Amino acid sequence: MAAERGALSRVPLASDNERMILDIIRRHGAMARSTITSHTNLTQQSVHRLVEGLVSRGLLRTGAPIGGMRGQPSPTIELARDGASAVGLSVNTDSVILSITDLACSIIVEERLDLQPCDREKTLRAIAVRLDALLAEHHIRKNTIAGLGFSMSGFFVSEDRAFNAPEPLSDWSLRDLRPELEHTFGLPVWLENNATTGAIGESMCGVGLWCRTFAFLSFNYGFGGGLILDGKPFHGFHGNAGEFSGIFMPGESERRPALQYLLARLQEKGIGIDSVDTLRRDFDPAWPGVEDWLAETLPQVDRLVATLVAVLDPQAIVFGGQLPTELGRMMIERAHLPSQRVHRYDVGPKEARLVLSETLGDAAAIGAALLPLKERYFT
Repeated sequence: MAAERGALSRVPLASDNERMILDIIRRHGAMARSTITSHTNLTQQSVHRLVEGLVSRGLLRTGAPIGGMRGQPSPTIELARDGASAVGLSVNTDSVILSITDLACSIIVEERLDLQPCDREKTLRAIAVRLDALLAEHHIRKNTIAGLGFSMSGFFVSEDRAFNAPEPLSDWSLRDLRPELEHTFGLPVWLENNATTGAIGESMCGVGLWCRTFAFLSFNYGFGGGLILDGKPFHGFHGNAGEFSGIFMPGESERRPALQYLLARLQEKGIGIDSVDTLRRDFDPAWPGVEDWLAETLPQVDRLVATLVAVLDPQAIVFGGQLPTELGRMMIERAHLPSQRVHRYDVGPKEARLVLSETLGDAAAIGAALLPLKERYFT
C-alpha cells in the first residue's frame, strides 16, 4: 500500500467538541447522557446533538441503563470499542513490540516479535507481514485504523523528527522515517521517542488514571523520560522534553541509570545476559554486580528526583521502560527524596510519590498505539 509523502492524512477525525465528549467518556467510562453535560461547558441540547452524531458514526453506543435512579432509567453512553483502532510499533535496541488498541484504549493484542532490528528494511518487511496476519486474525478492518504510532529510543535532531538513536539502531538514525513507514504500512504515521510514548501510555492506561501531572522515567538500553502536565504530554520546543540523560556531565555518563551499563556489569561477572529484553525477563536481584550498579547509579537517580520535584512539582515520578519490576522496587526503596533533608521549622514541602509503572503491558508500545487515537479522537 504505497503512499507518497504527505498523502496520508493525520488531521483529527472529530471536531473539538466531539473530541471533548469522547475524551470525557474515555476517562470516566459508561455514563448517563445528563452526566456528560456536567463535565462540559455546553448546553444539554448541544451535548445531546453531539452524542447522537457520534452514535450515528459508530464511535459511541448506548449501553445498559443505570439502576437506582428515580423515574425511567436512561441508557448509558459508552465508547464503541470497534468504532476505531490504532497500531503501535515500539523499536528497542534488541526487540520490537507491536500493539493494537481499540477506541476504548484497551489492548486488542500486544506481541513481542522475535526480531533483532539492526537491519531497518528487513525489520519493517517482517513487521508488515505480521501486522497483516494479526489484523486478519482479530477481524480488524483496515479502514477502521486511525493510524500507526511509531516509537524508538533516542532524541530528535531535525524538524522532520529524525532520531538520533543508540548505536544498535544506527540504521534507523538521522533519517526521515515517516515516508518509509507510511509507504510500508499504508497508514498515517506519528513519530515519538519511546520515553514519551511510555508517558502517554502511562497517562491513558496506568498512573494517569489517578494522577494528572507526573514524570515518567524510561529505563532502557539508554535512559530518558517523558512529562505529563495536567493530563497532556509536554514535548518542549524541539520535541525533546524529558531527555533526562542531558543533566549528567560527560564524566558522569557511564554512571547514569541506563541499563546498558548494568548489562555490561553483569557480563563482566559472568552472568550470561545478552540483551536488555532478557535482563527484564530473567532479572535476579542476587546476581553479582547488581548491588554495585545500584550503589553507583542511585546518586544520579537521587539528583534527578530532586530536580524534578523542585522544577516540575509532580504528583508522581514513575519508574518504567524496560526496567525489571524487582529492580524498580529496589531503586524506589533506596531513593532519597528531598523531604528527607532538614527544612526550616522542620516542615518540608509535599513531594511526589515514587511508583512503578501501572500500565499492563509495554507502556511505550501501548502509548505509540494511542498516539493516533489521541490525535484524531481525543483531547
